[in-house]
Amino acid sequence: MPDARWLKQRLHDAFNRHDLDEVIQCHSRDAVLVTPAGVAEGHEQIASYYEDLFRGFPDMRMTVWHTVLCADPAVTEWLLTGTHTGPFLLPGGQVLERTGRHVAIRGTSTCSVGNDRIISHRIYFDQLELYSQLGGRLVFDERPPSRERWAEG
Repeated sequence: MPDARWLKQRLHDAFNRHDLDEVIQCHSRDAVLVTPAGVAEGHEQIASYYEDLFRGFPDMRMTVWHTVLCADPAVTEWLLTGTHTGPFLLPGGQVLERTGRHVAIRGTSTCSVGNDRIISHRIYFDQLELYSQLGGRLVFDERPPSRERWAEG
């Protein structure tokens, strides 16, 4: 019976080959994928998440730094590297056209397993790290308070 570490390794290998069918087969039909960009539920939505990622970064690869030695959930620390050469769907529905920029994103993920498949996959990474490497700028909707206003409060 596969454990979470084995399934995560299978998922990482499929990810690095951009083998979408194998990525999906690692997940149960009703699996939940939680990322900083949102939640994907079931094969169709999870496939859509990875399709968008592979389209935007066709050379993206994952280097695993460390996997916590536990059966379930498996926790992995990793580095994603790739070049943004295709459209990339941002949270909120905007599409970022190719920038040609190389990114290196550090992150971690957890996977829980049930019936020999991933049932819960949570991915954590710093979105600001990604967007700044793609040339994005931090823009505030409102002006931050002045120092005088801080001193008053």
